[in-house]
Amino acid sequence: MNPAGAEPYIPSTKSLHRLSAAVQDCRGCDLYRGASQAVFGRGPRDADLMLVGEQPGHSEDLEGAPFVGPAGALLDRALERAGIDRGAVYVTNVVKHFKYVREGKRRIHKTPNQGEIEACRPWLFRELALVDPSVLVCLGATAARAVLGPGFRLLKERGRFVASTLPPRTLATIHPSAVLRARDYERAWLFDLLAADLSLALAGLEGPRARPRRRAV
Repeated sequence: MNPAGAEPYIPSTKSLHRLSAAVQDCRGCDLYRGASQAVFGRGPRDADLMLVGEQPGHSEDLEGAPFVGPAGALLDRALERAGIDRGAVYVTNVVKHFKYVREGKRRIHKTPNQGEIEACRPWLFRELALVDPSVLVCLGATAARAVLGPGFRLLKERGRFVASTLPPRTLATIHPSAVLRARDYERAWLFDLLAADLSLALAGLEGPRARPRRRAV
């Protein structure tokens, strides 16, 4: 792992397109060795709402786009329930390469460690600086701790806006994959929680501190 992490690989640019191309050459940690490609964020340059998850999964690694697998399909349903157009949202992950372990022919998700998260975090911070959303939603504990600090406790603090030096309003909620992994009798309840938290994020865009929509640069 490069002790400097991703920083040396990030070009001085205000273009998300150029950043998306540059991330393919990142060697800030060793995760690039097993991944098919890096997966950068997708969405409008002027998005007022930004969602950040943990890392790409199997489908995302193959397709090169965030949240296009089963968790992404569930996220789409939750966004629709909340009245949010996914096309108006910028979606990304803290870690840009898929970390996994092999079980036969299958690649099973493995949670990134703290060193890998810290190495990759400069990409996320550059995305935040360029998109400059009014509301940031952290999907899952890994994303929440990467953004809000290691002391953040998702189960205690999810579903409400918290103090942040990043966007004016930041909140954390469960990751869509947690809904998929839940027992049958818990799944509907967890989906409702996710959709409710996304509704709160939408309401945050309309609050007194929300900024007017900006034009793309």
